[in-house]
Amino acid sequence: MGDDSEWMKLPVDQKCEHKLWKARLSGYEEALKIFQKIKDEKSPEWSKFLGLIKKFVTDSNAVVQLKGLEAALVYVENAHVAGKTTGEVVSGVVSKVFNQPKAKAKELGIEICLMYIEIEKGEAVQEELLKGLDNKNPKIVVACIETLRKALSEFGSKIILLKPIIKVLPKLFESREKAVRDEAKLIAVEIYRWIRDALRPPLQNINSVQLKELEEEWVKLPTGTPKPSRFLRSQQELEAKLEQQQSAGGDAEGGGDDGDEVPQIDAYELLEAVEILSKLPKDFYDKIEAKKWQERKEALEAVEVLVKNPKLEAGDYADLVKALKKVVGKDTNVMLVALAAKCLTGLAVGLRKKFGQYAGHVVPTILEKFKEKKPQVVQALQEAIDAIFLTTTLQNISEDVLAVMDNKNPTIKQQTSLFIARSFRHCTASTLPKSLLKPFCAALLKHINDSAPEVRDAAFEALGTALKVVGEKAVNPFLADVDKLKLDKIKECSEKVELVHGKKAGLAADKKEFKPVPGRTATSGAAGDKDTKDISAPKPGPLKKAPATKAGGPPKKGKTAAPGGAGSAGTKNKKGLETKEIVEPELSIEVCEEKASAVLPATCIQLLDSSNWKERLACMEEFQKAVELMDRTEMPCQALVRMLAKKPGWKETNFQVMQMKLHIVALIAQKGNFSKTSAQIVLDGLVDKIGDVKCGNNAKEAMTAIAEACVLPWTAEQVMSMAFSQKNPKNQSETLNWLSNAIKEFGFSGLNVKAFISNVKTALAATNPAVRTSAITLLGVMYLYVGPSLRMFFEDEKPALLSQIDAEFEKMQGQSPPAPTRGISKHSISGTDEGEDGDEPDEVGTDVVDLLPRTEISDKITSELVSKIGDKNWKIRKEGLDEVAAIINEAKFIQPNIGELPTALKGRLNDSNKILVQQTLNILQQLAGAMGPNIKQHVKNLGIPIITVLGDSKNNVRAAALATVNAWAEQTGMKEWLEGEDLSEELKKENPFLRQELLGWLAEKLPTLRSTPTDLILCVPHLYSCLEDRNGDVRKKAQDALPFFMMHLGYEKMAKATGKLKPTSKDQVLAMLEKAKANMPAKPAASAKATSKPVGGSAPAKFQPASAPVEDSVSSTVETKPDPKKAKALGVSSKAKSAQGKKVPSKTSLKEDEDKSGPIFIVVPNGKEQRMKDEKGLKVLKWNFTTPRDEYIEQLKTQMSSCVAKWLQDEMFHSDFQHHNKALAVMVDHLESEKEGVIGCLDLILKWLTLRFFDTNTSVLMKALEYLKLLFTLLSEEEYHLTENEASSFIPYLILKVGEPKDVIRKDVRAILNRMCLVYPASKMFPFIMEGTKSKNSKQRAECLEELGCLVESYGMNVCQPTPGKALKEIAIHIGDRDNAVRNAALNTIVTVYNVHGDQVFKLIGTLSEKDMSMLEERIKRSAKRPSAAPVKQVEEKPPRTQSVNSNASMLRKGPAEDMSSKLNQARSMSGHPEAAQMVRREFQLDLDEIENDNGTVRCEMPELVQHKLDDIFEPVLIPEPKIRAVSPHFDDMHSNTASTINFIISQVASGDINTSIQALTQLFQIESLAREASTGVLKDLMHGLITLMLDSRIEDLEEGQQVIRSVNLLVVKVLEKSDQTNILSALLVLLQDSLLATASSPKFSELVMKCLWRMVRLLPDTINSINLDRILLDIHIFMKVFPKEKLKQCKSEFPIRTLKTLLHTLCKLKGPKILDHLTMIDNKNESELEAHLCRMMKHSMDQTGSKSDKETEKGASRIDEKSSKAKVNDFLAEIFKKIGSKENTKEGLAELYEYKKKYSDADIEPFLKNSSQFFQSYVERGLRVIEMEREGKGRIPGSTGISPQTEVTCMPAPTSTMSSIGNTNGEEVGPSVYLERLKILRQRCGLDNTKQDERPPLTSLLSKPAVPPVASSTDMLHSKLSQLRESREQHQHSDLDSNQTHSSGTMTTSSSSTANIDDLKKRLERIKSSRK
Repeated sequence: MGDDSEWMKLPVDQKCEHKLWKARLSGYEEALKIFQKIKDEKSPEWSKFLGLIKKFVTDSNAVVQLKGLEAALVYVENAHVAGKTTGEVVSGVVSKVFNQPKAKAKELGIEICLMYIEIEKGEAVQEELLKGLDNKNPKIVVACIETLRKALSEFGSKIILLKPIIKVLPKLFESREKAVRDEAKLIAVEIYRWIRDALRPPLQNINSVQLKELEEEWVKLPTGTPKPSRFLRSQQELEAKLEQQQSAGGDAEGGGDDGDEVPQIDAYELLEAVEILSKLPKDFYDKIEAKKWQERKEALEAVEVLVKNPKLEAGDYADLVKALKKVVGKDTNVMLVALAAKCLTGLAVGLRKKFGQYAGHVVPTILEKFKEKKPQVVQALQEAIDAIFLTTTLQNISEDVLAVMDNKNPTIKQQTSLFIARSFRHCTASTLPKSLLKPFCAALLKHINDSAPEVRDAAFEALGTALKVVGEKAVNPFLADVDKLKLDKIKECSEKVELVHGKKAGLAADKKEFKPVPGRTATSGAAGDKDTKDISAPKPGPLKKAPATKAGGPPKKGKTAAPGGAGSAGTKNKKGLETKEIVEPELSIEVCEEKASAVLPATCIQLLDSSNWKERLACMEEFQKAVELMDRTEMPCQALVRMLAKKPGWKETNFQVMQMKLHIVALIAQKGNFSKTSAQIVLDGLVDKIGDVKCGNNAKEAMTAIAEACVLPWTAEQVMSMAFSQKNPKNQSETLNWLSNAIKEFGFSGLNVKAFISNVKTALAATNPAVRTSAITLLGVMYLYVGPSLRMFFEDEKPALLSQIDAEFEKMQGQSPPAPTRGISKHSISGTDEGEDGDEPDEVGTDVVDLLPRTEISDKITSELVSKIGDKNWKIRKEGLDEVAAIINEAKFIQPNIGELPTALKGRLNDSNKILVQQTLNILQQLAGAMGPNIKQHVKNLGIPIITVLGDSKNNVRAAALATVNAWAEQTGMKEWLEGEDLSEELKKENPFLRQELLGWLAEKLPTLRSTPTDLILCVPHLYSCLEDRNGDVRKKAQDALPFFMMHLGYEKMAKATGKLKPTSKDQVLAMLEKAKANMPAKPAASAKATSKPVGGSAPAKFQPASAPVEDSVSSTVETKPDPKKAKALGVSSKAKSAQGKKVPSKTSLKEDEDKSGPIFIVVPNGKEQRMKDEKGLKVLKWNFTTPRDEYIEQLKTQMSSCVAKWLQDEMFHSDFQHHNKALAVMVDHLESEKEGVIGCLDLILKWLTLRFFDTNTSVLMKALEYLKLLFTLLSEEEYHLTENEASSFIPYLILKVGEPKDVIRKDVRAILNRMCLVYPASKMFPFIMEGTKSKNSKQRAECLEELGCLVESYGMNVCQPTPGKALKEIAIHIGDRDNAVRNAALNTIVTVYNVHGDQVFKLIGTLSEKDMSMLEERIKRSAKRPSAAPVKQVEEKPPRTQSVNSNASMLRKGPAEDMSSKLNQARSMSGHPEAAQMVRREFQLDLDEIENDNGTVRCEMPELVQHKLDDIFEPVLIPEPKIRAVSPHFDDMHSNTASTINFIISQVASGDINTSIQALTQLFQIESLAREASTGVLKDLMHGLITLMLDSRIEDLEEGQQVIRSVNLLVVKVLEKSDQTNILSALLVLLQDSLLATASSPKFSELVMKCLWRMVRLLPDTINSINLDRILLDIHIFMKVFPKEKLKQCKSEFPIRTLKTLLHTLCKLKGPKILDHLTMIDNKNESELEAHLCRMMKHSMDQTGSKSDKETEKGASRIDEKSSKAKVNDFLAEIFKKIGSKENTKEGLAELYEYKKKYSDADIEPFLKNSSQFFQSYVERGLRVIEMEREGKGRIPGSTGISPQTEVTCMPAPTSTMSSIGNTNGEEVGPSVYLERLKILRQRCGLDNTKQDERPPLTSLLSKPAVPPVASSTDMLHSKLSQLRESREQHQHSDLDSNQTHSSGTMTTSSSSTANIDDLKKRLERIKSSRK
């Protein structure tokens, strides 16, 4: 027992797993109790046992297992999570329970399986049970079959899939075990109960005895339809309802359900498809052509055997069908004809819809073969054509059938009519619309008058069948002229007809009875409404398939049944009335007078022809009154208008009388029953007056009234013919204007376009411009209704005229035709027009196309042409295709019969030569346009193969195929494409290209459809496999298409279709379905039509509320928002439309407006940096894809949510492109106002724009590119610098768009790339563009190569990354490209490089093939002949680009914001306006009054350190923090010339606080004249220090590490820009040399030095004139001596050599040949390659400019140039002196002259000395001593610094060379030392210590003594000061104090511009001092 007690303490779940059976038994029992107690199915308790349930059922101990099974059953029944265990538990039951001897165990096992089915896990259970059928243990097999049988019996065939069970049945019947066979028999009986005879075909091959037994059992079954007795959890409410109904005695619901269920199973579906094409005899195609009929028979018999298989696998049967067709059509042996017909029957039956594509070929042949009399042949042909009919639609073969109807042979006519009759039986009212019925009835009506009785009977039968199918209402209009006898015969036939659909569960019967109902009267229509659960709802519930809703007309117009019915009634009514009116006889004048005198006053009739116009006017007034009072029924319209036409009639000369007359005509037309007879009396007169200035309007009014009375089409035709039969151009143009207006008012229905077009053509040819203009306006109006096909009529007009017509059409584009406001006939009831309008517009669309005269081209498609197209030689194939294109081109519009062309073209679609494939696609596109809607019949045999081409690997071929498919779909609509299995077969192919293109196409087309054929469901399984495709693009496209499939099929169907997926896939797909369900768009509602063609009458008002909710929820964006715009454009928009528009948005728009204020981008501090970190740390996806997948879009959405306004984000991520356009428009508007925000979110904005690049909509793309242009312009103005992250996630996608076919887009992209170079280094752009050259798109390759050329041209060879060699090799590869444009671009790029780089190009590009090399050389030669423009361009383009690239904007942007901002603005304003720098800025001037009034507190913080030391000394003084901002207001530019400030700055530079130090240095380099003093050595040390500091890893550990690095970076930029350019260049060269020599130096160090050098190189164009070139060249010489080329090449990086070359190249470019004159300081030029290198460059640039000097030696060249260069230098000098010289100095001229004389000995070097370093300047000073003596005491030329605006007149500036000092009152020069001394004295007075100063003389002596210090004094002082401070930093703790004190008081002394009032200053200082104490 000890063991027992141990396990008894364990928790339940552990007991269940215990090794002791007792423990387990106890565990299971306890578990069972627990399970029974848990009430909540979602309780967490269940999850504990999730992993144990399998153990419950598979326990090894039988007793324990029983208990386990009981517990498991309760678990499965009650636990929410049980479904997860299905697979493992059921497989455990199958393997471990079904083999148990105990019946109880088996029962429980079966019960568990059924319970799993109940909790919706049927598929998984069925899968496991079917696996169990393969088990070797017969017990298990029997139990599995029994479980399946029970499941089927209880749950029904909807839940248990029968196909897989039926598949294994034959195998089970063959089992050796009797028990298995018996169980198989039982399940077969159960299956039969559910699907009846559909089970017979799959079981036809089992043992006959077994079959017989089955038959006996089947017979015993009850006939009623079975019902499931058990339901899934989700259906259990239904079960409850069912019980209620049964108890109430009705089971309607059940019946309804079965009705739906029974037709679901089709025997064909249960069969396995057989592949027969490969089984055809090898010699079949030879034998079928054999001469001996026996051989042909053998071949056919072989086929007959194969096609007996009831289900055939899809394949390419074209050749087989062609062979059989030939036998049927041409074979002389009738027996073989019958045999071939049987084979065709077999194919059609076995392939079903897949045979549809061949139907069009075979039908005409079979119909024509009906001329055979032999009954067995006729019967075989009948069977064949009936089987073929079922594979296609009547629509598709209608053309062929109608063509045969005119055959002379009576047997053919008879059999065709009988075939039509049989076909009609398969139709329903919806598949037999009016448009199809009309031509058939017309043809059959001819036959009922045929001489042959059998033809007549057949026609009667066909018409009778039509009558039965669509009801009398639809057919009667076509039978108007049939006499009563024949009509009765037709009706008699119709009663005998039995429709095929009658058998099907009453569904079609519904259709049959229901259809005519709404047509009879409006009220019965309404009654019909009630019967069918409100048909006006978009989905009419269970009657979904019944096309009751389409009563009104073609299915497209989802009109409601009632109005539709009323419509047809109305139309009939109207037609009847019209017939009466037309018959109105023409009355004689006497009768008219009689009738008129009865209703008009006698005087009125007498005065009609009075000669006095006043009497005539009075008479007209009476006439009018009489007409106004007359009743409609009594008004004799014809008599009245005759009276009006009576002499003088329309020749009336008085305009007032005439106006009255015309007004009366209008009144009569409006008020009376006005007939066409009456109209003809007046119209001529009206047309004659329409051009009259005074009466024209009345005439138009009268015409409009007549048009309303007699319908517009008739009136318009009369009026047009009358107007164009006379000569008056005014009348013609006004008639056309009237018609334009009338069409807008009446709508377009019924107008005879053809008649108008001939008149319009006449008008277009008129000499009078007004007539032409009116004609064009009329065409514009017609275009609104007819569409683009209208243009085809006018293609042969003159180009000028055509362009006018096009312009008019352009205006109309996008407008929708206005609602007809007139023509709503007053004779019919109010609802009528709806119906009529419902049908008409659609007919108009087809009418116009029908009007076009179509050419028959089948005779031109000869067999020779067909064989040409199929020739082995591609050139001949191409010729054939060219011929076809020419034929179609010539014919313009063709008839649908094109002979053998389809098969020939189909063969070319998989041609190995892609060019021919594209040509074929172009022809097919052409064909679609030429054939129009009739191309429908070719969809199956030609359209589907085009879809196959979408799988081509070449992008351009796919694009062409897509364009072709779209062109076809435009003509055919989508129904033809979606019918049948063809599309699903295409989607089944595992070709990623095909799948993504096809899904993309469907996603585009499906949302536009109102309904789709049921066959769409066939695509769903393949759609699901696409969702899990390996290819990301396919997955993405499948996800996009999902909502649109769901929109048509519904969520239920889609979810049901997941049943066949694996469990893992199923869960994923279901999740996607849920997601798609949320985004599912509604079907386009009927009201979408209402906007384009709104209708009058009351019907639409009724109709609107039904559709509005759908509208608002989904397409409100499309529908309601543009509404106001539309309303404006059209002037008046229909009420229906505006009401609809305003319905819901009124609330939302208010809210939206509130939301939309405020910024669209929210600035998140460090948001961008954080995002970059996340991406680097792989926390988020890297922005890198071929097409954007959902996860990328979601990620971007989430990232944007924090920094983009919610409403804008909704627009940005909307599924409709119009919203993207809106978003872009908003972003453009906010670009300027929200710069910070834009820059803060730049990475996200660019990423979003990359997504737009993948949209297919051009308008979005154009908008996006427009925005990008503005954005990059803004960024370059802001001196922003793109980060790597932003660039890499944007540029590659932008480059994709360079390959767009549209020029506009390519131009825009190139413009953007150009602008990007201003914010991103060209050298970094280069690799991205290089990557673009690898694209498959040839346009993209060409454009990228061109762009590379431009980069090299603008920025030199530096841009070529990774090295020029590698880059050029890559480019050179493209010289051999197939595409001409790419070859040219590659050649041009290399020529550009050649122009920059000379013959070295050949070395760089490596070896090329001979052909390529010769092309290149040829191109180079050609380019040499043209004087090259390249160098000029470089100069032009360089400044703007360098300027903004070189201010290292990323550093500026990220600098410490508070400290740097003012600096930044200063720096910007200085770089922007050089003249501003000449004046002293306000913040640099001291405001002494302010200081005086200051109460002694300066509010600024100080670092702690300084503060506590000062507290003991000066209590009250708060010392300002030494930040730049604190310093800058008290700096004055004047100080740059004195030493007064130097102590202060130096002390700060030497500060212990790194920030203070950096800021002081920045301050120092802010002042140019101070910065210029820094010598090469100092700069070298400084740069070394700064770069080392930037690279110091310890800085990053500091809190403000990043800030420090940014500040240093900023400082480096300042140092580079502000220092003396010669010194800094020299310093950098020496530094680079040292760093390369030092082994310890890090490569990063050299790299940064080189970056600085590059920056300097960029500055060179601006600074070249101030540089001492000799010194720079000397440094380069030394560098090249230390590092010869070979040694440099050994460096790890090629940067040093490139840097050097770039520097030299830039210098050469800027100085030209003169550069060779600057090698004076080099002693031995041969020590380095410098001179040779320069000569090479010069030679090259000479070559470029095409000068002749290249023939001479280098030296010769330089000599020739010497003279010119001297002249230039002299000019240059003169100019500098002019610049420097001041206007007041007259002696300046002498000095210049003197300089000139002096200069001639050494002319070249002198100017550079003058502009160069200190050493040279002092040399020049000494040389000019004499002149200086002369000028002693006079004012000199002002230096680089400006003078304060307040300078007193007495003050004269007198700078020496670069250092300037301020003149004393008496004009003497005063040096900086004077000021230094003054400063010391002042400091002393303030009680400050001047540490380590020399003795100082008294102030007065200093003031009076003129001191001329040595020039470099201030620099020396700086040096000494720095060294002193470095030594004594520790000892002298007051240095900071000094500096601050200097700042607070010392600075003041010098801030006044004048030194005259020093005493005044002293007094003020005293005052300040005393106040401070």
